[in-house]
Amino acid sequence: MSWLIIMAFALPILFGLLFIMSKFVKHMKEEQNMEIESIRDTLVDENNPVGLSGEELEKLKQQQAEAQKHLREVIAKIPVEEKDGRFRPAFDKMKKIHDDAGDATDSANGAGRDKV
Repeated sequence: MSWLIIMAFALPILFGLLFIMSKFVKHMKEEQNMEIESIRDTLVDENNPVGLSGEELEKLKQQQAEAQKHLREVIAKIPVEEKDGRFRPAFDKMKKIHDDAGDATDSANGAGRDKV
């Protein structure tokens, strides 16, 4: 029976403190121009695990799409040859392309000209 008396005093105090806290939070939101997110907004989104805002997320997605497009272009330029049923980089072709490009820049710079 004594616990009912304690509960009768504790519950109004608890509700009073909750009321005062809600008023304080409302006042601070107005004072500091804050927006408190709901719990639903704070859950991890599989498309946005970091929790970026919509604008930042779109910018990041665009940068990643551009980077993947560039990576595909670079990988497509690598010469490959099939050995033992597997595709492997053709290192001799890459070296030849690199040497040809080096010779072209040397001749453009005048390094290949005869000096008088």
